[in-house]
Amino acid sequence: MAYNNGHTNGAGRNGAGGRHSKKRVGVLALQGDFDAHAKAITLAGGDAVEVRTAEQLGAVDGLVIPGGESTAMLKLLNIMNLVEPLAEFARTKPVFGTCAGAILLATEVLNPSQQSFGAMDLTVERNAYGRQIDSRVAMISPGEEFQARAGEGDVEAVFIRAPIIRRTGPGVKVLAEYDGDPVLVEQGRHLVATFHPELTHDARVHRLFLSKI
Repeated sequence: MAYNNGHTNGAGRNGAGGRHSKKRVGVLALQGDFDAHAKAITLAGGDAVEVRTAEQLGAVDGLVIPGGESTAMLKLLNIMNLVEPLAEFARTKPVFGTCAGAILLATEVLNPSQQSFGAMDLTVERNAYGRQIDSRVAMISPGEEFQARAGEGDVEAVFIRAPIIRRTGPGVKVLAEYDGDPVLVEQGRHLVATFHPELTHDARVHRLFLSKI
């Protein structure tokens, strides 16, 4: 499932001759909080589309892989024959993964090891903050680059059985940290958050993803 990363954004449908006035963003809708992401994309100014088939995937300009349970999501991707189409999609178009989506985009997964797409040069440890009872909401101060590109101010970060990014490769840019660990990172066209920006009314993280399309 691993594939090479590039730094060229996928072609959107918003330029001359485009079919849509808004950027068309798919949300993988097999499991997890996909409805909240769809609302966040709309708030950020995009056109959100639920994706459950390869045909639907082929009709969008970017994709969000939501939080949920990564092993369950992998099983459903295999059942729906979406593993290879998703890998092919990520070779040319942007993907944004949150929580379980972050795990699926990593090159290496710990606690335990599991299959992943290897889209971003990351090592991610599952459920690293502990059990559901250890979930938390924190205000984080993103780096200057995030604030310059997405807007100034702290970001409300909702961590629910969140993974921790244990390693970032040389091509990965850290946009925000919490307690010394990266929580929002990008590599080329792709973006990953270990928290749930879709569960707040702040659309800046989704707006940043839209800027990649």
